[in-house]
Amino acid sequence: MKIEDILSICDHTLLLQTATWPEIKDLCDDAMKYHTASVCIPPCYVKQAADYMQGRIKVCTVIGFPNGNCSTATKVFETKDAIENGADEIDMVINVGWLKAKQYDLVLDEIKQIKQACGYHVLKVIIETCLLTEEEKIKMCEIVTESGADYIKTSTGFSTAGATFDDVALFAKNVGPDVKIKAAGGISSIEDAEKFMELGASRLGTSRIVKIVKSK
Repeated sequence: MKIEDILSICDHTLLLQTATWPEIKDLCDDAMKYHTASVCIPPCYVKQAADYMQGRIKVCTVIGFPNGNCSTATKVFETKDAIENGADEIDMVINVGWLKAKQYDLVLDEIKQIKQACGYHVLKVIIETCLLTEEEKIKMCEIVTESGADYIKTSTGFSTAGATFDDVALFAKNVGPDVKIKAAGGISSIEDAEKFMELGASRLGTSRIVKIVKSK
C-alpha cells in the first residue's frame, strides 16, 4: 500500500489541552505538505486554521469532547459555532451514561440534532469503545446507522484505550452500508494503519503517521 494512500485518509490530529496556535499551525503545514484528509483540532483554533489554510485541507473539530456528557443543547451550539467558524467536519462524543442506562432514544435524538446542525458537513460519532460492552458497541452501530451520521468512530484517545482491530471488524459487520468507519487512538505504525484499512476503516485519527513519514 502506498504511503500517500494512507496519508490521504488520516485526520492529522492535535487535541491536547496544552496545544498552542504555533503547534496547530505546524500541524496545518504538515497536513498541507503531506495531503492528509483533514486536521482535527480543538474548537478554539478552528477559525484561525480555516483562515490560514484557505480550503486547502479540511478542518475537523470535536464536540462534547472528551467526556460527551454535556447537554444536547450545548453540543448543538458547539456544532453550529464550529461550522460558522469554518469547520468542515464534526467529531462528536456520545453520552456514554445514556447508553449504559439503555436510554437509546436520547442517544439517537442527540446525534440527529447534531447532524441537523451540521447540514451537509460530515458528522463522525465517537462511541468510546473502551468503555463499552460488545452489546453496547453493536447497539451503537444500529443507532449511528439510524441517525444519518456519516461515520462511527472508535475513540477520543483520551480514555482508557484507543482503537482495536476487533472493534473495527465489529463495526464493519454491524453498521449500515452508508456509515463509514474511523479508527482513532493508539495508531502507532504504518502496519497498524494498513490493518485498520483492511478491516474496513476509511478514516484514521492519528498524528503518528505524518511523524513517521517526516522521520524517514
